[in-house]
Amino acid sequence: MAEVGIAKRKEKCENCTKQCNKKQTDDGQNLSPEKGMTNGEVTTPTQLSPVLLSACLSCDGCISEEESQRISQQNLEELRRVLALNQKCDTTKHKVLVVSICPQSLAFFAVKFNLDIREASQKLCGFLKSLGIRYVFDTTLAASFSIVESQREFVQRFRRKHHDSHAMPMFTSSCPGWIRYAERVLGSLVTPHICTARSPQQVMGSLVKDYFAKQQKLTPDQVYHVVVAPCFDKKLDAVKEEFYSSVLESQDVDCVLTSGEVLQLMEQKYFSSEDLDSVPLDHIFSEVGEQGLMRHEGRVSEGFLEHIFKHAAQDIFGLDVQEIVYKTHKNRDFQEVMLEKDGETLLHFAAVYGFRNIQTLVHRMRKGRVPYQLVEVLSCPGGCLSGRGQAEGDGGRTDRVLTQQMEDAYSSLPVRLPETNHELQSLYTVWLEGQDSFRAQQVLHTPFTTTTPRPPHTLLAPDIQW
Repeated sequence: MAEVGIAKRKEKCENCTKQCNKKQTDDGQNLSPEKGMTNGEVTTPTQLSPVLLSACLSCDGCISEEESQRISQQNLEELRRVLALNQKCDTTKHKVLVVSICPQSLAFFAVKFNLDIREASQKLCGFLKSLGIRYVFDTTLAASFSIVESQREFVQRFRRKHHDSHAMPMFTSSCPGWIRYAERVLGSLVTPHICTARSPQQVMGSLVKDYFAKQQKLTPDQVYHVVVAPCFDKKLDAVKEEFYSSVLESQDVDCVLTSGEVLQLMEQKYFSSEDLDSVPLDHIFSEVGEQGLMRHEGRVSEGFLEHIFKHAAQDIFGLDVQEIVYKTHKNRDFQEVMLEKDGETLLHFAAVYGFRNIQTLVHRMRKGRVPYQLVEVLSCPGGCLSGRGQAEGDGGRTDRVLTQQMEDAYSSLPVRLPETNHELQSLYTVWLEGQDSFRAQQVLHTPFTTTTPRPPHTLLAPDIQW
């Protein structure tokens, strides 16, 4: 999430619509409405500490004590603890460690290793396996599931838009920072419009803990699943109650580490890319390895907008769209795409990145002035490649040079349409009992609901900020 600050002048947390009383002074004390705030605004001349936007969104209304505890366990020390248990004689406590890497994180390591993205993935895989990780996957296959399910849901919503007021617009659901904000702050204004398809990370969690574990004759609790991601918000996704099985006593994703945290671990071990063996990535379905390293359409993320736009154009209107032309609305992080025929607008989509632009979108939503049928929403300005877990430079600002280099590395991967992925189609059959099955709905979708704000005493642990 973007970093914001509280200055001396009167203002609430930048980009925030919630009247939150969790402002911090220099000594860390809360400013109550009676002491230093009027109508949600800071009125004291005292110099205040910088506040991350996520700290505002993750205040007492957004994170429970249990969630705070579970997030605090998602760190390098927890990974070391699990690795250490595997070194001991008590095999009952041993875990099979699996790491899933987001393609945007692979772009980060390509730049840091000064290698192309395939070579960098092999070096990273070699490092992780040297620690004791058994399997290393990339998450592109899981993202393909998420995209295909989002496409299908959009077409269904579009066709019932005249008798369902919540059908349009549809908001994408892959960004956990946006989802947390929508569920805990915006509520029923937005949640009925959110696509129910699970994020690529959580689909990957199901693939690993369900399908892959069964293939390896393991129970889910015998697998410790780590995801390497470009932003800290993914930790929020991993701890959601919907993604925990009380029967199996297992979370789909046990730990999320950012790209920067993994690089830090590498530096602590005094490894450089030259020291590492090149080991091909594993593949969850077959022995495809590095040859299967692909990406989806889209500049910096998983390309939900582009895939859904082209699919809807073909499925609903019978039009074959080869190239999408973006029109910049307010800035590079607020862009529109339109499909027109004979002077009529058939489809009108938008890509909205960063909370400044999200607030503009929400303001229009409240006034009923959203002309879009679909909005791809991401909380990080610049999209997933610019996540704070890998693109943050000096002073907390985005390192634009690094981001451009990552964009170049990410764009070098070949594009594959999810519909043409034979492994995906096979998994629909052998794992999910068909694309329209109850099991597919259960595994690949989740409802989004409005959550009652937490009582004031349930605060985020002070050492958890991102």
